[in-house]
Amino acid sequence: MARAIILVLDSFGIGQAPDAEKFGDIGANTFAHLAEKHFESTGRQINLPNLASIGLIEASFSAGNTRFPVKQYPIQKGAFGYAAELSSGKDTPSGHWEMAGVPVLFDWGYFTDKENAFPKELKQIINQATGYAGMLGNCHASGTEIIARLGEEHIKTGLPICYTSADSVFQVAAHEEHFGLDNLYTYCEMVRLLLDDYNIGRVIARPFVGNTAADFTRTGNRRDYSVLPPSPTVLDKMVEAGGHVISVGKIADIFAHQGISEKTKATGIDALIDATISHVDTAKDNSIIFTNLVNFDQDFGHRRDPLGYAAALEAFDKRLPDIINAMTNDDVLFMTADHGCDPTWPGSDHTREFVPMLAYHHHIGNVNLGQRNTFADLGQTLAEMFSLDSLDYGESFFSQLAVK
Repeated sequence: MARAIILVLDSFGIGQAPDAEKFGDIGANTFAHLAEKHFESTGRQINLPNLASIGLIEASFSAGNTRFPVKQYPIQKGAFGYAAELSSGKDTPSGHWEMAGVPVLFDWGYFTDKENAFPKELKQIINQATGYAGMLGNCHASGTEIIARLGEEHIKTGLPICYTSADSVFQVAAHEEHFGLDNLYTYCEMVRLLLDDYNIGRVIARPFVGNTAADFTRTGNRRDYSVLPPSPTVLDKMVEAGGHVISVGKIADIFAHQGISEKTKATGIDALIDATISHVDTAKDNSIIFTNLVNFDQDFGHRRDPLGYAAALEAFDKRLPDIINAMTNDDVLFMTADHGCDPTWPGSDHTREFVPMLAYHHHIGNVNLGQRNTFADLGQTLAEMFSLDSLDYGESFFSQLAVK
C-alpha cells in the first residue's frame, strides 16, 4: 500500500460511548441529533450518499443503537465500524494521540472555576513574564461570545483576552492588527512555558479581525501550542523509518510538530479538502496525509448549530468523490473523529461518544469492522500497513481491508 489519507471529521460522534455516564453524556449522539433537527426544520432527511455507500449509516445505527432520519443507500464497498475512546478525557489532543496509537491514560489539569478561572499566582507570573498589566476574560467562555463581549475593550486597553473551557486549555484571543499576530504568538509561547506545573494540554492563539462587536470574526491564523505525546506515535515511527507525514490543518499543532515532515494550513472545509487533494496528487509513496476538518467542531458543534452542521456534512459528502478520484490503486482512505460535540447538548463542550471508523480503497469489499475498543486501532493499522514496529495499544484491522 503506497499512501494513507486520514480525514478527521472533528467532533463527529455517532452515539454515547460505554463510559458516557462518567462524563454526564448519557444520551449524546452528535449525528442522530443534528439529523433530527435537520428533518424537523426542513422536512428532508439528511443526504450523505457517498459516506453511506462506504457504510457510515450502518455504523452509526449500530453505534447509537437507534435509527434517525437519514437517507439510506446500499453499501457499495468500504470498511465500516465505530470506536470507543480509551483515553481519560474527551479533548482534542487525547483523541488524536490515541488514533495515532498513544492513548492518554493520565488526567489533564483543568481550570474548573467558571469565573476567575486562573489562579491568582498564575496570573501574576504570566503578567510579569509577558510585560502586560493584566488580562481580560479570566473565565470559561465560547470563543465567539467572548470576542463580541470583550473585543472592543481589548482594542481600547491593549490587554489580551484569556479564557478556558471544560478542556485542558488556556486560550488567548487578540486582534490581528491592534494587538498583532506575531505578538499574540509570542504571548502564547511564553504562557506555554509557564503551564507545565498545571499539566495543561494546550495553549491556543485565537486571532480575530473586525472593527466592532458586530463584525468581529476569528481568522484562520489560529495556532495551538501542545505538550508532546507521552510516547512515540505511529507518526514518529513513520518518519523514523524514512516515511513522509503531511499535516493539513491543525494536525501539526496537536502533535507539537513531532512526527511531522511537512505541514499545510488552510481555512474552511473546502480549502482543507483542496489542500488534501493537492497532496494526494503530489505525495510520494510511503506517505501519510493527515487532515483535520476543524470546522465541524468549532463552527457548528461548539456553537450548537445542528442545521449548520448538517449542511456542512452534506457539502463534505459532495466533495468526497474528489478525494477518492485522486487516489491511486494503492492508496487507503481512513475517516474518523476525535470526540463528539453534540450540537443539541447542554453547554458547549465535547461529548463522550463513539466515533466512526471508515476505510476505503478502490478494490475493497464490504467489511463490517464492528465495535473497536480504542481509537488506537487506527494507529496499529497504519503500523501494519507501512511495516512499522507495532504500538503498545490497539488492534490492527489492516488484514480485513481485503481486495474484493
